[in-house]
Amino acid sequence: MSILINKNTRVITQGITGKTGQFHTRMCREYANGAACFVAGVNPKKAGEDFEGVPIFGTVAEAKAQTGATVSVIYVPPAGAADAIWEAVAADLDLVICITEGIPVRDMVVVRDRMRKEKRKTKLIGPNCPGVITPDEIKIGIMPGHIHKKGRIGVVSRSGTLTYEAVAQLTELGLGQSTAVGIGGDPVNGLKHRDVLELFNDDADTDAVVMIGEIGGNDEETAARWAKDHMVKPVVGFIAGVTAPPGKRMGHAGAIISGGQGTAQEKLAVLEECRIKTTKNPSEIGKLLKSVI
Repeated sequence: MSILINKNTRVITQGITGKTGQFHTRMCREYANGAACFVAGVNPKKAGEDFEGVPIFGTVAEAKAQTGATVSVIYVPPAGAADAIWEAVAADLDLVICITEGIPVRDMVVVRDRMRKEKRKTKLIGPNCPGVITPDEIKIGIMPGHIHKKGRIGVVSRSGTLTYEAVAQLTELGLGQSTAVGIGGDPVNGLKHRDVLELFNDDADTDAVVMIGEIGGNDEETAARWAKDHMVKPVVGFIAGVTAPPGKRMGHAGAIISGGQGTAQEKLAVLEECRIKTTKNPSEIGKLLKSVI
């Protein structure tokens, strides 16, 4: 078991003919069951062609109809990425993972609002995220596959590099992962920490969860309060940006402290208050998780 994706998932790459889309589709196809999982690409100008044996379709709807794919990954450049998300949502896919960084916030506000108003069933991960991996089964995104190991620890993170750091530590300690989910660092995105905690809580093959957040917004606090009341599995937390000065944007578009809210100290305090053990040292995330299981 795993959450969101497994070896039976069938995937469409939107933006498969660009340099980034080609490179990462190739990497994903070389990982575990990837060759069987990645079944289609989409580029309206190159329909009928193929990329290394993967057929290219003009639209997501056509790709879905021809291949039975239920998930899409997006490498479309920022100006067209929100439209690409909507095309996948309109095709009623189960899951859309948008890797693209730099999508205008206004574009994302429009897409998210439309998804909500039309009560669309599609789950969105990202944008500006590393993707999702279920080790030894399938990876969809840009994370390095070799640091992951199959196991029973769930990982959810706003930061790409810190996801890799936590996973590498877990693997080194002999703790494999059920699924690792990078939800992305933009202010307007799809699934939040809380949504992913809920999925892990319901997954029979996940025993504990690492939750990695960063400054800005209040998603981590919302997730912690939900976990306190509902989570039956141990959760440990790390918040990036302890030393960040107020008003300074740190890397991610969503990582900005405003009006005294969203500081790392504030988030850590809420996590501890909700019985989630935390560390301020990123090199101790793995050991902290090991201490609670």
